Amino acid sequence: MNEQAPTTNTGRNKSGRTLFIVILVILAIAVTGLLIWIFSVKSDINTLMAEKELQRVELQGELDSLMNEHEQIKLEYGTLADSLFVKDSIIQSNAQEIRKLLDTQWEYYKIKKKLGLLQQVSQGYVRQMDSLYTVNKELTEENIEIKQDLQLAHRENEQIVKDKAVLNEKVETASILQVYNLNVTGIRERGSGKERETDKAGKLDKIKVCFTIGENKIVEAGIKELYVRIARPDKLILTKDRSDEYTFMYQGEKIQYSIEKLIDYQNISMNMCMYWSKSYPDKEIMKGVYHVEIFFNNEVIGHTQFVLK
Repeated sequence: MNEQAPTTNTGRNKSGRTLFIVILVILAIAVTGLLIWIFSVKSDINTLMAEKELQRVELQGELDSLMNEHEQIKLEYGTLADSLFVKDSIIQSNAQEIRKLLDTQWEYYKIKKKLGLLQQVSQGYVRQMDSLYTVNKELTEENIEIKQDLQLAHRENEQIVKDKAVLNEKVETASILQVYNLNVTGIRERGSGKERETDKAGKLDKIKVCFTIGENKIVEAGIKELYVRIARPDKLILTKDRSDEYTFMYQGEKIQYSIEKLIDYQNISMNMCMYWSKSYPDKEIMKGVYHVEIFFNNEVIGHTQFVLK
């Protein structure tokens, strides 16, 4: 019996080693499977992250493109875009929110939804801008048309004023009496009362001014007042008196006259002569060129000159 005991222990040892080896093999297989699963999961995670990064880049590109287009539209419409600043601020705020989501933890579908809403708001912005542009263009064209009409009316009014002024000038011109055949001579009186022409300053007693007033159907018929001014070579006016009694108004200025005459004008031509008599012998008559002017209705209607030697 003592000889059988070692055989039993040896069998037990072999059986234990076999079990240990089996367990090691099972553990090795399990670890290998776990490692394979871990690598597979890691690969899937890397793939998922790569896909999400591509999605993020895609969404970022869509956002950048949308905002670049929005800014370009604002530049194209210029100051007109200022009228939609409220909607522009909404677009800018939403874009900023989407950018924050893209830079942190994000959900593709959530950002995609927000980006879609932002696109709708942007499209509404463009439609409103187009509508404002159309209205503004119509108002601008209408304003230009109104300005053109006003300018045309202004030019027409200016032309009417010019035509009226020309007409008034013609009427005023036509309303002025015309003097023809104006002739001035020096007169020496003889004892018999007869007149004799003279050009000698020392022998002159009177100055005779003769002329013809032409026919004029526009001038109102009636009593007309004529004035004659005779200026010596030194430009002193020959007059009976230097007081205001022998003055008249000409273009707002009081001036002296040499002869005054009232005539009854009946719109037909008439011949007449007017005289200036020497008041103070040898004091107002001098040698040289004398100028004679005839005045009517604030106008000079005749002018000539004569010489005394």
